[in-house]
Amino acid sequence: MLQTQTIDALLGLRLEGMANALVEQRENADYQALSFEERLGMMVDRERIDRDNRRLARLLKLAKLRTNAVIEDVDFKSARGLDRAFVLSLAQSTWVHQHHHVAIAGPTGVGKTFLGCALANAAIRQGYSALYLRAPRLLEDLHIARGDGRLTKLMSAWARVDVLLIDDFLIRPMSPDQSADMLEVIEDRNGRRSTIITSQLPIAHWHEAMGDETLADAILDRLNHNLHRVELHGDSMRTSDPSKPKVK
Repeated sequence: MLQTQTIDALLGLRLEGMANALVEQRENADYQALSFEERLGMMVDRERIDRDNRRLARLLKLAKLRTNAVIEDVDFKSARGLDRAFVLSLAQSTWVHQHHHVAIAGPTGVGKTFLGCALANAAIRQGYSALYLRAPRLLEDLHIARGDGRLTKLMSAWARVDVLLIDDFLIRPMSPDQSADMLEVIEDRNGRRSTIITSQLPIAHWHEAMGDETLADAILDRLNHNLHRVELHGDSMRTSDPSKPKVK
C-alpha cells in the first residue's frame, strides 16, 4: 500500500520516470540486493533521461524539419565536395552557441536540405530550438502577416528560435520588398541567434539576386561576418528507384 501511495504521489508531481522506475524495481527481485542510495540514484537517472527524451521529442516536433536527417546518415563517400571533418565539427553546434550562420549551396539533388536538417537536428540534440522554413513560404507568410496585423508577433516568434533553417533561399530573385523583409529576419538574428541557409544559387551570386543593391549589401554584411560555408557540386543524387536511399 505504501509503495502504491508513493507511486501515486510521484505521478501527481509529474515524476513519471521515477514512478516507472519504482514499479520496475518492485517487480524485479534483482533490485532488492541494491542499497537505498543506489536504487534512488537509478530512479533519478530514469527521470532525467525521460525528461531529456520528452524535451527532444517536443523540440523536433516544433522544428518541423523537412526530413528526419541525422549527421550519422550523411554520405561522405560521394564526390560532391563535402569535407567530413568540417561537417562533423559543425555537428558539435559550437557555431550555434557563438551565434554564427551556415550557408549550404550547390545544384539541385546534391543533399543541401538533408545536410541542413541534419545540422538542425544536431543542434536540437544539444538542447537548442530550431525551425524549418522554405524561403518562398517565409516571404509569403511575412506578406500575409503584414496584411492581417500578425507581423510583429510572427517576427518575434522567429527571432526566439535558436536555429532558423531557411531552405531554397533565392530559388527565384527577390523583389526589393522581399529583400527588405529578409533583411529584417536576418537583422533580428544577427549576433543573437543562428541561421542555416540552403540555396541552389552559388553564394557568389546571391548579391545580384536580391533585387536592391543597398539591401543586398546589408543582408550579406550581416551573414558574411560569421558565416560557415559548405559549397557542394556534382550530379544529382536523387533516384526514382524506391529501393535506393534518398539524397543524403
